[in-house]
Amino acid sequence: MPESVNEINEARVKLTRAGLDLGTQTLPLLAGSVHYWRLPPSAWQGALVALVEMGLKLVDTYVPWAVHERLPGVYDFGESDPRLDVVRFLNLAREAGLYAIVRPGPHINAELTRFGIPERVIWNEACQARSPSGRRVVLPVPPLGFPVPSYASRAFLDESGAWLRTVAERLAPLRYPEGPIVLVQVDNEGALYFRDGVYDQDYHPDAIELYRSFLAEEYGSVEALRERYADPGLSFESTEPPRRFSALTPLDLGRHLDWAEAQEHVISRAMRRFRSDLVRGGLSGLPFSHNLPLGENATPLDPAELGHSVDLLGLDYYHLASAESVSSIARRTSELAMRADAHGYTAFSCELGAGFPPFFPTHTPGDNAFTTLCALAYGLRGFNMYMAVQRDRWIGAPVDERGHKHESFAFWQKLNAALEQTRFWELERPVSVALVVPRSLRRLFRALHAFGPLSSAWFEIAGGGARDACVEDDFGLGGSHVVETASFLRELEQRLEALGIPFAYSGSDTFERALGRARWVIVASSGALKPELVERVTRARSEGLAVSFAPFLPERDAAFHPLARVPASFVGERAPLVLPLASAELEQALARTCESLALPKLLTPPPAPARVTVHVDKSGRPRVAFVINPERSATTVRLELPELRAAADLLDGTHFRASTTTLEVPVGPLSVRMLALETDGLAS
Repeated sequence: MPESVNEINEARVKLTRAGLDLGTQTLPLLAGSVHYWRLPPSAWQGALVALVEMGLKLVDTYVPWAVHERLPGVYDFGESDPRLDVVRFLNLAREAGLYAIVRPGPHINAELTRFGIPERVIWNEACQARSPSGRRVVLPVPPLGFPVPSYASRAFLDESGAWLRTVAERLAPLRYPEGPIVLVQVDNEGALYFRDGVYDQDYHPDAIELYRSFLAEEYGSVEALRERYADPGLSFESTEPPRRFSALTPLDLGRHLDWAEAQEHVISRAMRRFRSDLVRGGLSGLPFSHNLPLGENATPLDPAELGHSVDLLGLDYYHLASAESVSSIARRTSELAMRADAHGYTAFSCELGAGFPPFFPTHTPGDNAFTTLCALAYGLRGFNMYMAVQRDRWIGAPVDERGHKHESFAFWQKLNAALEQTRFWELERPVSVALVVPRSLRRLFRALHAFGPLSSAWFEIAGGGARDACVEDDFGLGGSHVVETASFLRELEQRLEALGIPFAYSGSDTFERALGRARWVIVASSGALKPELVERVTRARSEGLAVSFAPFLPERDAAFHPLARVPASFVGERAPLVLPLASAELEQALARTCESLALPKLLTPPPAPARVTVHVDKSGRPRVAFVINPERSATTVRLELPELRAAADLLDGTHFRASTTTLEVPVGPLSVRMLALETDGLAS
């Protein structure tokens, strides 16, 4: 959200679904990362020209606090070390025809020791996050573990604010249209520095104070808090957060869920502070972004909360080519696309892996291409290649430090040309079914995580998630509803894929947009949901819209207290009130509902595990298709599409001629074809 009315009035750049509105043009978000301070200034121009030759429109760069700071409050912006002249670097970018994304932190990671935060700040006890026992929380990351800062610490926020205001003053004259800066990122992957277990941190005194303030705002009166927690001795001033999972009954869960939600508020509050400091320093009139890391839905990063702090939320992608990766990318990207559509900005990857850090598993150029094309297949419309140009602590960028082009350069050049040719950022992937996973359910997944300080995000990244990592205690509910709900969602995905029904994920914050885009909305429910969401579903059903719960009817609120009014079904509804958990019954319910709703199929689904997605223009004409082969052996996929005449591979130029609207498309192992479609009356 904008910082102030003044910031709205002086908006220099606006977000749109197709990119950035610069007033005279819409700029697609196609960027590449270059770290100026890691290259000799003599290499800057060659690196920037290489980005232009790749077909990119923007250069992305961090501005690292620890690298620029010489003494507390004393910074070098090129006065002593020419490598640190960020202003000169950005002016060269403008001369090369590029716009710029700047990312001044305070946390930047960037594979820097201490993630780019000065050592004096990291070792200041007042700035450090705290464990349940009050000890500092250390992140054991190469090349050197370090204590992580607290997003609640006043001392850390004040130190960060001094840096952010200073760097903003230096960069403010380079805002568009006087300079190339068109987008600013606030912080980086704000998941508590990857120490994001619910009971891992943050028990800093300032965090506990914010927790108590959160409870006061949430409950309004101490009597309401005492009633909810069934503890007549509580007060807002003395309530302590839980330091381990200790719930024995459903009613015990509320205390743990409140602590998980309070962590979300702490992060969002810090992001607002960072943004405010950047605006106060002069970086006003520009949109602000933040990037969500892998496994984002298992972290304390709540998109609805963060949406009050920044204007654009993007994702980071670092996947290996596999069937599991396709499923993960489909979930993540389709939800990103739904959120971007709801808020009127581009579905953007703030970091799309082009190479990898040395402590990651090896990511080949094939892995990076596979990930990129799968993300585009499920709705990504812009990206930042991380890294576009090689530097220390990075392997496999398409351009090296001397400006020489590696073999992968050709892929990115062809891909960007294909995106330009099809104006891909203007296309849409039609969706028939939306799967809404409420934030309260994801918060429950986090609270029930059974592996202590080991982040549940790692289970998401590995393709598992709640079904593999949650406590299986049924709390007297007659079954492990959380685990069963997570497993149900995976089965539902597979069945929709087999039926050829295009689906997308959504959060509860984009429920209304899901209703507008999809013909059928299915709300995941473990039996407990926020009353507001239950009421929204009930209202939508009364208006004749097809909305269902699955796999359990919500009979309790999100804190597991009985709902005052349980939703009921009535004759004539277009979709069942609750989709069943049992496989055989689910199959029948899906078939009946898809038929009764006449859900459109753009294409006949290929046999699993191959996948195909189709993207249409504003008139509804199919323009681009992606054919995905996630297996380690080559295959041929039959692409059946009404009025299909021919197709051309946008990357290798192969042409395919349809026989009675069917194409035979050979696809190599672990690869994706991006096809321009020619249908009757339209040549793409």
